[in-house]
Amino acid sequence: MLLFLSTPCLSQGPLFEFNEGDIIFQDLDTSPLCEGIEKVTRGYKNMNFSHVGILTFINKSAYVIEAYEGVDTTKLTEFLLRSQKNEISKIAVGRLKKKYQKLIPDAIKHGKNLIGKEYDDEFNINNDKYYCSELIYKIFLEANNNKPLFDLQPMTYKVNGQTLDVWIDYFNKINVVIPEGKDGINPGGLSLSNKIKIVYNYLY
Repeated sequence: MLLFLSTPCLSQGPLFEFNEGDIIFQDLDTSPLCEGIEKVTRGYKNMNFSHVGILTFINKSAYVIEAYEGVDTTKLTEFLLRSQKNEISKIAVGRLKKKYQKLIPDAIKHGKNLIGKEYDDEFNINNDKYYCSELIYKIFLEANNNKPLFDLQPMTYKVNGQTLDVWIDYFNKINVVIPEGKDGINPGGLSLSNKIKIVYNYLY
Protein backbone atom coordinates (compact mmCIF):
# COMPACT_ATOMS: atom_id res chain seq x y z
CA MET A 1 0.00 0.00 0.00
CA LEU A 2 1.22 3.47 -0.88
CA LEU A 3 0.49 6.90 0.45
CA PHE A 4 1.01 10.11 -1.51
CA LEU A 5 1.54 12.80 1.07
CA SER A 6 1.21 16.52 0.44
CA THR A 7 1.44 18.38 3.74
CA PRO A 8 3.30 21.45 5.04
CA CYS A 9 5.72 18.98 6.65
CA LEU A 10 6.94 17.86 3.23
CA SER A 11 6.13 20.93 1.20
CA GLN A 12 9.69 21.78 0.23
CA GLY A 13 9.87 19.11 -2.49
CA PRO A 14 7.68 17.02 -4.78
CA LEU A 15 5.01 14.73 -3.41
CA PHE A 16 6.63 11.91 -1.48
CA GLU A 17 5.26 8.40 -1.75
CA PHE A 18 5.34 6.51 1.54
CA ASN A 19 5.35 2.71 1.44
CA GLU A 20 4.29 0.25 4.12
CA GLY A 21 7.39 -0.61 6.11
CA ASP A 22 9.23 2.66 5.54
CA ILE A 23 11.52 3.41 8.47
CA ILE A 24 11.21 7.06 9.47
CA PHE A 25 14.17 8.67 11.19
CA GLN A 26 13.44 11.81 13.18
CA ASP A 27 15.51 14.68 14.54
CA LEU A 28 13.68 15.62 17.73
CA ASP A 29 14.50 18.73 19.75
CA THR A 30 12.09 18.00 22.58
CA SER A 31 14.51 17.46 25.47
CA PRO A 32 18.18 17.53 26.56
CA LEU A 33 18.08 13.73 26.27
CA CYS A 34 17.41 14.00 22.52
CA GLU A 35 20.43 16.28 22.24
CA GLY A 36 22.44 13.77 24.27
CA ILE A 37 21.53 10.98 21.85
CA GLU A 38 22.49 13.09 18.86
CA LYS A 39 25.84 14.15 20.37
CA VAL A 40 27.04 10.57 20.81
CA THR A 41 25.70 9.15 17.52
CA ARG A 42 25.89 10.01 13.86
CA GLY A 43 23.50 9.14 11.08
CA TYR A 44 23.12 9.24 7.33
CA LYS A 45 25.16 12.12 5.83
CA ASN A 46 26.00 13.17 9.40
CA MET A 47 22.36 13.98 10.11
CA ASN A 48 21.23 13.93 13.73
CA PHE A 49 18.54 11.40 14.62
CA SER A 50 17.13 10.82 18.08
CA HIS A 51 14.03 8.78 17.19
CA VAL A 52 12.78 6.23 14.68
CA GLY A 53 9.55 4.39 13.86
CA ILE A 54 8.07 2.23 11.09
CA LEU A 55 5.14 3.14 8.88
CA THR A 56 2.01 1.01 8.57
CA PHE A 57 -1.56 1.46 7.39
CA ILE A 58 -4.62 0.87 9.56
CA ASN A 59 -7.98 1.19 7.84
CA LYS A 60 -6.21 2.94 4.94
CA SER A 61 -4.78 5.61 7.26
CA ALA A 62 -1.04 6.03 7.82
CA TYR A 63 0.38 5.34 11.28
CA VAL A 64 3.83 4.92 12.77
CA ILE A 65 4.58 2.02 15.10
CA GLU A 66 7.05 3.39 17.61
CA ALA A 67 8.47 3.09 21.10
CA TYR A 68 7.97 6.62 22.38
CA GLU A 69 6.12 6.47 25.68
CA GLY A 70 5.85 2.71 25.41
CA VAL A 71 5.12 0.84 22.19
CA ASP A 72 2.11 2.23 20.35
CA THR A 73 0.84 3.54 17.02
CA THR A 74 0.80 7.24 16.24
CA LYS A 75 -0.87 8.94 13.29
CA LEU A 76 1.75 9.87 10.71
CA THR A 77 0.64 13.51 10.69
CA GLU A 78 1.11 13.71 14.47
CA PHE A 79 4.49 11.99 14.22
CA LEU A 80 5.69 14.50 11.62
CA LEU A 81 4.54 17.50 13.62
CA ARG A 82 6.81 16.55 16.53
CA SER A 83 9.89 17.60 14.60
CA GLN A 84 8.41 20.33 12.42
CA LYS A 85 10.51 23.45 12.09
CA ASN A 86 9.73 26.26 9.66
CA GLU A 87 6.97 24.08 8.16
CA ILE A 88 9.42 21.26 7.43
CA SER A 89 9.55 18.03 9.42
CA LYS A 90 13.13 17.04 10.21
CA ILE A 91 12.96 13.46 9.01
CA ALA A 92 14.61 11.04 6.64
CA VAL A 93 12.86 7.99 5.26
CA GLY A 94 14.67 4.68 4.91
CA ARG A 95 13.34 1.91 2.72
CA LEU A 96 14.47 -1.70 2.89
CA LYS A 97 16.30 -2.82 -0.21
CA LYS A 98 14.22 -5.04 -2.47
CA LYS A 99 15.69 -8.38 -1.33
CA TYR A 100 14.60 -7.67 2.27
CA GLN A 101 11.14 -6.23 1.63
CA LYS A 102 9.53 -9.67 1.97
CA LEU A 103 10.17 -9.34 5.73
CA ILE A 104 7.97 -6.26 6.11
CA PRO A 105 4.55 -7.92 6.63
CA ASP A 106 5.82 -10.15 9.44
CA ALA A 107 7.80 -7.30 11.00
CA ILE A 108 4.68 -5.10 11.05
CA LYS A 109 2.70 -7.96 12.57
CA HIS A 110 5.31 -8.41 15.32
CA GLY A 111 5.33 -4.66 15.94
CA LYS A 112 1.57 -4.57 16.41
CA ASN A 113 1.81 -7.52 18.79
CA LEU A 114 4.17 -5.49 20.98
CA ILE A 115 1.76 -2.58 21.43
CA GLY A 116 1.41 -1.89 25.13
CA LYS A 117 4.97 -2.91 26.04
CA GLU A 118 6.84 -0.49 28.29
CA TYR A 119 9.50 1.93 27.09
CA ASP A 120 13.02 0.69 27.81
CA ASP A 121 14.53 3.60 29.73
CA GLU A 122 17.61 1.48 30.58
CA PHE A 123 18.50 0.88 26.90
CA ASN A 124 18.88 -2.80 27.70
CA ILE A 125 18.57 -5.00 24.62
CA ASN A 126 17.87 -8.08 26.74
CA ASN A 127 14.75 -7.16 28.70
CA ASP A 128 11.07 -7.14 27.69
CA LYS A 129 10.95 -3.38 27.21
CA TYR A 130 11.71 -1.45 24.05
CA TYR A 131 13.41 1.77 23.04
CA CYS A 132 12.78 3.16 19.57
CA SER A 133 15.56 1.62 17.50
CA GLU A 134 15.48 -1.58 19.55
CA LEU A 135 11.87 -2.03 18.48
CA ILE A 136 12.86 -1.89 14.81
CA TYR A 137 15.76 -4.28 15.43
CA LYS A 138 13.60 -6.80 17.30
CA ILE A 139 10.63 -6.90 14.91
CA PHE A 140 12.91 -7.59 11.94
CA LEU A 141 14.85 -10.12 13.99
CA GLU A 142 11.58 -12.00 14.54
CA ALA A 143 10.54 -11.63 10.91
CA ASN A 144 13.93 -13.00 9.78
CA ASN A 145 13.67 -16.24 11.80
CA ASN A 146 15.75 -14.85 14.66
CA LYS A 147 18.61 -13.90 12.36
CA PRO A 148 19.61 -10.25 12.84
CA LEU A 149 18.86 -8.05 9.86
CA PHE A 150 20.49 -5.04 11.49
CA ASP A 151 23.75 -4.97 13.42
CA LEU A 152 24.16 -4.25 17.11
CA GLN A 153 27.12 -2.11 18.12
CA PRO A 154 28.76 -1.19 21.45
CA MET A 155 26.86 1.80 22.81
CA THR A 156 28.68 4.90 24.02
CA TYR A 157 27.56 7.85 26.09
CA LYS A 158 30.87 9.70 25.77
CA VAL A 159 32.27 12.50 23.64
CA ASN A 160 36.06 12.78 23.44
CA GLY A 161 36.34 10.14 26.14
CA GLN A 162 34.12 11.97 28.63
CA THR A 163 30.62 10.85 29.60
CA LEU A 164 28.18 13.67 28.94
CA ASP A 165 26.57 15.22 32.01
CA VAL A 166 23.09 14.62 30.58
CA TRP A 167 23.76 10.87 30.62
CA ILE A 168 25.28 10.91 34.10
CA ASP A 169 22.18 12.70 35.41
CA TYR A 170 19.80 10.46 33.47
CA PHE A 171 21.18 7.15 34.66
CA ASN A 172 21.60 8.43 38.23
CA LYS A 173 17.89 9.30 38.29
CA ILE A 174 16.86 5.79 37.27
CA ASN A 175 19.54 4.21 39.49
CA VAL A 176 21.20 2.28 36.67
CA VAL A 177 24.91 1.95 35.90
CA ILE A 178 25.69 3.64 32.59
CA PRO A 179 25.74 0.76 30.05
CA GLU A 180 28.87 2.01 28.31
CA GLY A 181 30.08 -0.55 25.76
CA LYS A 182 26.99 -2.74 25.98
CA ASP A 183 25.49 -3.91 22.70
CA GLY A 184 22.64 -1.83 21.38
CA ILE A 185 21.37 0.10 18.39
CA ASN A 186 20.57 3.76 17.85
CA PRO A 187 18.61 5.66 15.19
CA GLY A 188 21.72 7.15 13.61
CA GLY A 189 23.47 3.82 13.32
CA LEU A 190 20.33 2.21 11.93
CA SER A 191 20.14 4.89 9.22
CA LEU A 192 23.60 3.80 8.05
CA SER A 193 22.63 0.15 7.55
CA ASN A 194 23.47 -1.30 4.16
CA LYS A 195 20.06 -3.02 4.22
CA ILE A 196 18.36 0.37 3.87
CA LYS A 197 18.28 3.02 1.16
CA ILE A 198 17.43 6.56 2.24
CA VAL A 199 14.71 7.63 -0.19
CA TYR A 200 13.71 10.95 1.35
CA ASN A 201 15.76 13.53 3.22
CA TYR A 202 14.33 16.76 4.58
CA LEU A 203 17.46 18.65 3.57
CA TYR A 204 16.62 18.12 -0.11
